Amino acid sequence: MLRPARPTPANPRLAPPPLRAGHGLILIVAALLSVGVLMVSSAGLGIGRDRPLTFIGILTSRHAMFAALAFVLMLVATRVPLDRVSRWRGVCAPAPWIAAASIVLLLAVHLPGVGHEVNGARRWILLGPIGFQPSELVKWGVLVVLASYAARHAGGMGRIGVGFLVPMTLVGILCALIALEDLGTAVLIGLVSVAVLVAAGARVWHALALLPLGALSFAAAVVSNPYRVDRLRAFLDPFDDPRGIGYHVIQSMAAVAGGGLVGRGLGGGVQKFGYLPEDTTDFLFAIIAEELGFAGAAFVVFLYAALLLCGFSIVQRAATPFSRLLGLGILLTVGFQTVINLLVVTGLAPTKGIALPLLSAGGTGWCLTAFCLGLLVAMDRTQTETPRLGHQPAARRRDTPPPAVGPAAVS
Repeated sequence: MLRPARPTPANPRLAPPPLRAGHGLILIVAALLSVGVLMVSSAGLGIGRDRPLTFIGILTSRHAMFAALAFVLMLVATRVPLDRVSRWRGVCAPAPWIAAASIVLLLAVHLPGVGHEVNGARRWILLGPIGFQPSELVKWGVLVVLASYAARHAGGMGRIGVGFLVPMTLVGILCALIALEDLGTAVLIGLVSVAVLVAAGARVWHALALLPLGALSFAAAVVSNPYRVDRLRAFLDPFDDPRGIGYHVIQSMAAVAGGGLVGRGLGGGVQKFGYLPEDTTDFLFAIIAEELGFAGAAFVVFLYAALLLCGFSIVQRAATPFSRLLGLGILLTVGFQTVINLLVVTGLAPTKGIALPLLSAGGTGWCLTAFCLGLLVAMDRTQTETPRLGHQPAARRRDTPPPAVGPAAVS
């Protein structure tokens, strides 16, 4: 009796590749950049514009060009061989060069003809048509330095000298130079650096012992600048001086509260018309809440939460300590920066110059953040993939005898 032929399994080569966390990371970054271009263009609207804002105008805007460049840089970063880079030694080792370049760039902002002052702070380096913030470069570069150092001194990270004081001395110098003009970024770098070192094996009590010194340094940085004292006073009671130091915080909270559940509609916000300062940069989330409402704001928060979940799933499976620590530092930087910005915009923290990653206007910030997140995708590509169903051998039936082994098989 003829038995029906069994169906042949599908060709495993034709099966679609499994969706990895790196793919989700790429989609989330693309979504955040798209929302950023749209909302920055909307927040930039003003009364008496020569030309109306159109879809073609948004696609050909300066912000769209930066977003496209940031996405391309992310794709380039997905091909970076991090495992090979971490094994470079001697003059090819990137960490010493990054540390030296960071100090030089932070000092260069104070040179006449090189440093550029914006809103009373010298945070920019302007070389012809090219301008960038050295603090943005240092914020990401210090992660490479710490991850490389911790990977090479893995056995001594539990000692206070090798594992904490030596790397934190460099971090302290960089934070001190940054705090002269940008206290918020200095605090962010300090927090992330301590967290990365503790994750690398440094003792928690080493970090706690540094807490009094950090608190004194922060207090000295606040007291030495009157505008920082005013920001702290505005945080404690913004309505004490609603037309002065409390104006910024009040307008931000008014924008967030005015959006309601579904918002005033895209482009229908009111606070951006001369009421809310820095509406395209540090306080863009307030415009998002006003125009897209609670639903739009919740969607943005969901994108950041999904980005962190995808990133942490990659970091947990990283192949080398260098990759694991670098990925953790990247995610902590994005996460802390996002939380600080949201707290400032909603009036739950003093005003700081911390932008919303991949959303607030800023070509340097978009490009560097996207590139560093692309390094996480590069880690995901090098990890062992789970075998697909087509690659697994077919299970043997219980009633089928095992194949014969030995001389009996020949006969």
